[in-house]
Amino acid sequence: MKSILVIGLGRFGHHLTRTFIEHGHDVMIIDQDEKKLEDMVPYAASAKIGDCTNPEVLKSLGIGNFDSIFVCIGTNFQSSLEITSLVKEMGAKRVISKATRDIQAKFLLKNGADEVVYPDKDIAEKIATRYSISHIFDYIELTKGYGIYEIPPLKEWIGKTIRESNIAAKYHISILGVKDHQGAKTNIMPTADYMLQENEHLIVLAQDMVAQSLSKKL
Repeated sequence: MKSILVIGLGRFGHHLTRTFIEHGHDVMIIDQDEKKLEDMVPYAASAKIGDCTNPEVLKSLGIGNFDSIFVCIGTNFQSSLEITSLVKEMGAKRVISKATRDIQAKFLLKNGADEVVYPDKDIAEKIATRYSISHIFDYIELTKGYGIYEIPPLKEWIGKTIRESNIAAKYHISILGVKDHQGAKTNIMPTADYMLQENEHLIVLAQDMVAQSLSKKL
């Protein structure tokens, strides 16, 4: 369990807070608008109203006690920049700040952010990739040029074991898991003797170019 501080409860801050809580972490939330906090107060470990551009407000939070601090200010970049710099100066262990443009990311990284996230851009890229490649059910980018894809099996694989299909050597992909046709159960890291079925979904690690090529055969 980790201790998380989320500064700014806009849409991204809300989703982030809810997901961290669902994963069992202690989350403190703060925003200067009380209304933005209301629906999360029953679930967060602590909720405070305050303007985090004020150093005294930040000092009262115990910045150094958090494992990670997320600066989720989306509408006022100047405030986001100031808060990022302040929390780092106060001893924050790890600061992750939200950006909407590359120029913002550069300033945030220079002023204390350990990492910058682009929630809107990341979602847009994921959706574009998923719907650009035929027969892709889901997609997660790992690094530039590589991702995890959820795909149906090729017809030539059905009724054969993973070993018999020679998938890794022939297609240069690694099968990380197999979902049943209802998506209710996932077999993680199936053995080479696992026999592939028609209605299953395969979760594979692949180079993007390989996945695009493979999708044409599905």
